[in-house]
This record gives sequence, structure tokens and C-alpha cells, in this order.
Amino acid sequence: MNRGALAAGVAVACVISLLRVDDAAACGGCFQPPVPPTQVASDITDERMLLSVSTTQTTLYDQIEYSGSPSSFAWVLPIHGTVTVGLSADILFDVVDALTATQVHAPPSNCPPPPNCSGGCGLGGSSASAGGFASAGTDGTVSVTKQGNVGPYATVQLHATDSSALDGWLAQNGFEVPDAEAPVIAQYVAEGFDFLAMKLLPDESVKAMRPVRVTSTGASFSLPLRMAAIGTGTTVGITIWVLSDGRYEPQNFPFFHIADSNLIWDWSTSLSNYTVLRAQNEAALDNKVWEIESSITLSQELVVNGVLSSGASVNEGSGALGGAISDPAQDYLPVSASGTDDGGSDAGTSDAGTSDDSGGGYAGSSAPTILESAEQVRSDDLNALFAGITAPNVRVTRIRSDIAHVAMNVDLVLQASADQSELSNVRQVTRSTNETCPIYDGCNVVGTGSPAQSVASEHGGCAATTRARTGSPWSWGSVAALGAFALLRVRRNARRR
Repeated sequence: MNRGALAAGVAVACVISLLRVDDAAACGGCFQPPVPPTQVASDITDERMLLSVSTTQTTLYDQIEYSGSPSSFAWVLPIHGTVTVGLSADILFDVVDALTATQVHAPPSNCPPPPNCSGGCGLGGSSASAGGFASAGTDGTVSVTKQGNVGPYATVQLHATDSSALDGWLAQNGFEVPDAEAPVIAQYVAEGFDFLAMKLLPDESVKAMRPVRVTSTGASFSLPLRMAAIGTGTTVGITIWVLSDGRYEPQNFPFFHIADSNLIWDWSTSLSNYTVLRAQNEAALDNKVWEIESSITLSQELVVNGVLSSGASVNEGSGALGGAISDPAQDYLPVSASGTDDGGSDAGTSDAGTSDDSGGGYAGSSAPTILESAEQVRSDDLNALFAGITAPNVRVTRIRSDIAHVAMNVDLVLQASADQSELSNVRQVTRSTNETCPIYDGCNVVGTGSPAQSVASEHGGCAATTRARTGSPWSWGSVAALGAFALLRVRRNARRR
């Protein structure tokens, strides 16, 4: 029920109450019903990727997590051609997560309102909360197509025709690629991929690591699942958002969507069976399946304002964010360097792949010169997010899986859904179980029982009668007129707002 309709209903009920002369101890009154509880299914431990696709370019956003010696960190991504590398921030992921998080709303309670033994028209109600590099391989099979420093990272883009030579080049240039990655990299080399490799700059700590974005020309709906599989356990939770012009779904994996009609709310736990149904669907296909959680239209302005306010503008009820983020490290930070790093445009590079190797890094490092302010870094990131999307709105499809490691032997390929209707992230449950209500003795709660038992106790325990005065100048026609007037005022106020 929207606020206007609720206010109108309350107004009409109060008018009726005022036009009746009741005993002082009458049961009932007018009560605003409690807000049903909400379950938010947002998997904060998942690996998270965001894919923004237009006809002109594709940008993959990735949160990089690593623990260990900074000198041992290496990140390798298969790419096609040369790409542009930039910095992002956790806040972008958090805002998109909050705006699209699956919300499961309980059905309205079947419990009656408590007796109003003090008379009057109460509107009470509780709400439940819910560096530098060698230019090429010695045998010419590895070539550097582009390199530069981006924030705390040294980046290099490579073309290779021999996987062994590529492995040797990476090791020679300080990229500590785990042995488990070698067979995967060999597959990508055989398929004609190029590679983006990143490592931390000297004197940069793991704490300086930031999410990155990688932009390529043209539209691409493939995600490097084989690379993501390296180092994972038996299963791994992955959430992917696709920002584009419509609804998308896996092309080379089975998928499912949980219908609202299959949801049941358990009042004893204040939870639905949503996550149980998800687990059952995944188990039925040995965790080799993806869930289409939702596909909704969001305004670009809503996303931008969420990021600009560090999450404060995101409604508390819409997901994981309940206000501005408390850890500034999650937000955008300025980039500083000794003249080589602009935080997003691979400064210091040339078409020949040479690099001004004078260093670079984050504000607070040994080089204090600010190349880009936090605001500039953020602006670059948001511009890349919506590049090529000319409409004020964007469709965001949220896809998730507890994917089995053995299923991550192919990359995830997405395709446009035959059904382009929206799938709401707000789920309304209509069935419930285990609801208990207060049992009344007069106006005192003496126990709990079923909704029917509660209704019986309320009406049986507070047996006040209602006596309207005879000869009252008020008629039911007058009452209806006043109710209509109250509803009209609410609607006019709504239009003014």
C-alpha cells in the first residue's frame, strides 16, 4: 500500500470514529498495521564482477582480493587487443549491490490489532527491521603492446604465440604466476587471447590494492571464468551485474529464477525459504548453474548519486547499505606519482609500448605529487560505467551462483534473453507458516496462539458495545463525503510533492 492510500484509509477510519459515540472501553480503534519484516539476500562474501556493455565499448570491473607478500602478487587477465586500465572503488560495487539486492517481503500478518481499551484513534504501530619490463621475449614470441602504471599497480599488456615463452617472460619480469595458472594461460594462448598483467609497484603494500576496470572496444558478453577459478575451493560464490540495454542470461550454462509463488514465509524465524530454494536448484545440477536474481531498470542518476554520497543516498531498506560507508578506504582515493600515473589512462605509455619508468603510486607514498584527485578518479570511473549508454536509464541484470570449481573450465558467455520483461528484486511472499498471535483476556496478553484463536480472544474478552445516538445529525452520506474529502486532500498533497 502506498503512503497516500494508507493516509487516506486512516483519515476515513478516524472520521468514522469521530462520528460515533462509543463506550470509553471500546475495543478496536484505528491502527496503522505493523510493517511486515523483510529478508535481504545480499551475499557479501561473494566474489563480485560488474560488466558494463554498450555497442561502443565493454568495461569489466573486478574486485581484487589478495593476502600475502606484496612482491608475490600478480594478476593476469585474458583480453582481446589492447585495453584501457583504470581504478575503481568498493563503493561502486556496494551501491549497485544495495540497489539490486533481493528483498523478500513477508506477507501481511493475520494477527488482529491489539484491543484499544483507552478509546480514541491511535496511529501507533511498530516497524520490523528487517615498474619497468623487458620489451619482448628473447625469441620474439612475446611482445609488449602497452604498459604503464595505474595507481598502485604496474601494468603491461602482452601478445604471445607460445605459452611457455609467456610463462618465462612473466617470471623474468617479476610476475609470480602460480603453477596452477600455467595450463589455463596455455589454453587462452592457443585460443588467440592477449593478456593484461598487473603487479604492485615497489614500496606499495597490499592495503593499497584497489578494484580495477578494464575497457575494450566493442560489445563483449564473456567473462573469464577459467581465470577466476584459480585458487578457489570446491565451490565459490560469484555475483555478476550486467549493465546494458536489456536483460541477459547465460548462453553456455543452465540457469533458473525463483518465482514469488514458490516462496513461503516462516514467522518463527522471520525468514523465507528463498535461500533454501536457491540451494536446492543449485544442488539439482551439481552447482553448475546460475540464478537470474533480477533484471531491473535503474536511472543513471540514482547510481551516480549513491556513489557521490558514499552510499548515504541509498535507501536503508534497499539492501546492504544503511548509510554512508564507514571505511574511507572503500571510497575513491587520489592518485599520486612522479609524473607517470593518472589513475586511469595509462599515462607514460606510447604506441610503441615504451614507458616512463619513474615510478607511481597512491597518495601517502614516497612521491607526493597528486596527479588526480579522488573526485577525478571517481568521475573517470563513472564515465566508463555508462559510456555508450545514451538513455538516462540502464537495465541491470543480477546473476549469481555458488559455482562448482569443476564447472569453471569454460568462460561464462551471456546472451540477450528472449523474454525482456523486468524481474523485480523485490519479492512479495503470499504464503506463510508458523504464525503465532497474542491471546487476550480483556486488554491483557495472556499467551499466544493461532490467528483464529487470537481473534476469538479479542472479541470475546473485550465485549464493549457500540451505541450510536439516535437522532444524530450525521448521516452515513456525510461520513462518506468527509472520507472522500480526506482522500482528495491526500491526492492533492501527493501531486504537490
